[in-house]
Amino acid sequence: MDPDSFKKEKSLRYSVRNGVFASMMNGFTLDYLTPFLLLLGGTIKHVGILSALPHLFAAVVQLKGPDITDRLRSRKLVVGLFVLLQALMLPPMVGSYFLGDWKVAAFIATVALFTAFGALAMPAWGSLMSDLVEEDRRGAFFGWLQRTLAVVTVLATFAAGFVLHRAERSDALWGFVIIFGLAFAFRLASWVYLRRMHEPRLVRKEEDYFSLLDFVSRLHKSNFLKFAVFVSAMKFAVNIASPFFAVLMLKNLGFGYMTFTVVTLAATLATILSIRRWGVHADRVGNLKVLRSTSMLVALIPLFWLVNQNPVYLFFVQVFSGFAWAGFNLSASNFIYDAASPGKRERCIAYYNFFGGAALAFGSLLGGWLAWVLPTGFLEFRTMNLILLSAILRLAVAFFLPFRLKEVREVEKIRTYELLFSMLRLRPALARFGRRARKGAIS
Repeated sequence: MDPDSFKKEKSLRYSVRNGVFASMMNGFTLDYLTPFLLLLGGTIKHVGILSALPHLFAAVVQLKGPDITDRLRSRKLVVGLFVLLQALMLPPMVGSYFLGDWKVAAFIATVALFTAFGALAMPAWGSLMSDLVEEDRRGAFFGWLQRTLAVVTVLATFAAGFVLHRAERSDALWGFVIIFGLAFAFRLASWVYLRRMHEPRLVRKEEDYFSLLDFVSRLHKSNFLKFAVFVSAMKFAVNIASPFFAVLMLKNLGFGYMTFTVVTLAATLATILSIRRWGVHADRVGNLKVLRSTSMLVALIPLFWLVNQNPVYLFFVQVFSGFAWAGFNLSASNFIYDAASPGKRERCIAYYNFFGGAALAFGSLLGGWLAWVLPTGFLEFRTMNLILLSAILRLAVAFFLPFRLKEVREVEKIRTYELLFSMLRLRPALARFGRRARKGAIS
């Protein structure tokens, strides 16, 4: 193995360790931000703001990410800086409990900074990782990596839920103190491994620079911009309802923290079982084919929530959700790496994330407003109105937008039903894909 390849492989091992600790942080925080807001006395309107403001703030500041990298001349330095700043936002989160009338506003503001610092690191991180992983193994490698990290996230989320379950009997606040404190330690550990990674030299050319206006002006010509519009539209449709599933379970349906955790984790469990296989298939049939197929499945998820609200039933709905989202998210990420050249990749990721973050923010704001003004109608709870509307918009996006996109590399042709059957191992047509999976793993 030549020295450059050795450095890349060693860096990938460090990236896995960084990802493990980052996933532990996520497991101890992301699913419990809304429950903590409710503990602080937040209302459904505050839940909408909590989901919207951090995404909007992150979307705007992320536009400066590539410029910061150009000034510091190091993607690794940028990632490390903002990961450290993100870690430092965790102690003030729980400290907001002691700020009296300002506690809800302080918590939302701290989460906004936490999210923004994480977002600022993402373009440089995506550019760095795409240089470390060879093109023909990205689907298998990132599928393997995300499955591994999903296992860690499940264990961390369950552990955090158990801590809150035990603390709920006396004082739930101490449960949040413990889980946010551990999350702080985990993020610091991930920062340590980030600093050990090797950064391949990136040569930028003058033509690699383009402004946001330049990016938007190419809507009719740019396949990548059409892709960004499609994913952003789906995120908008999803986030009209997504922040309020926790409200539905904890407030409307009266789930305890442990029931909430188990139902939430079902999606992650399904991701663990399916994401690497999605990656292997995407390497062969193309990320776009997987995107088109899974967008249809993603659109159906809210409708299942309206049928029944029994926790056992919702567990299996979440299994279906995890299966669908695993393929969608993985192929969306990898499509960026395929479609953008190395010199333009970081800026493309930043602009893509800007539109996605703005879509998430406006979806949350609209959902929060509609939750107050829409009547219950024939549905039992107001939050169900948002779920129904989200389903309608998701179906519209899935049926009209992805078919305007073009695959950017040579792939094998396959029908949608054949792809899904192969994913479920119901047909042997693509069984040979399994033999390719090992090539993406790290020894």
